[in-house]
Amino acid sequence: MSEDQKPVKFFEPPVYLSEADIATRVRELAQRINETYGDQEITAICTLKGSVVFYSDLLRHLKMPVVCEFLGVSSYGNHTESTGEVKVTLDLNEPLTGRHVLIVEDIVDTGLTLSYLISYLKVKNPASLRTAALLFKPEALKSPELRIDYIGFEIPNRFVVGYGLDYAEKFRGLPYIGTLN
Repeated sequence: MSEDQKPVKFFEPPVYLSEADIATRVRELAQRINETYGDQEITAICTLKGSVVFYSDLLRHLKMPVVCEFLGVSSYGNHTESTGEVKVTLDLNEPLTGRHVLIVEDIVDTGLTLSYLISYLKVKNPASLRTAALLFKPEALKSPELRIDYIGFEIPNRFVVGYGLDYAEKFRGLPYIGTLN
């Protein structure tokens, strides 16, 4: 094998939250959501792209009927901090009027994206609107009025990747959450 044909070694960030810890916490969050809604049908909205892994794992543990919706939003681009500008890149397919809605987020740091989404979805007249976030960075919060109903882990204000979270579209496929320095 010539020098230019050597495979490139993929950088693996150090583990911050293990695959097992995440799986346990996702089951616990699902149990709390099951207790809240009982047998009521919900519309669970996955905020793309980062939440897709958390969303999929969470859905497998929910006991009520679930209508799946996807909403594409972006506030990072290729940066490690939110730009503060939220862009809707993919809108919902179904109306939310009279429905019990659960927004599923991968991470809440500044809270600007989730605050925007709550306002955006409230005008669609859902019967109820709750939020679930796998990760929450209280130190980074810029929306003090924001309430998150279900939080997986509170973490320090560090940039994390894996389990759906990315940096410039990389690292989403890691089964754990790691840190980038």
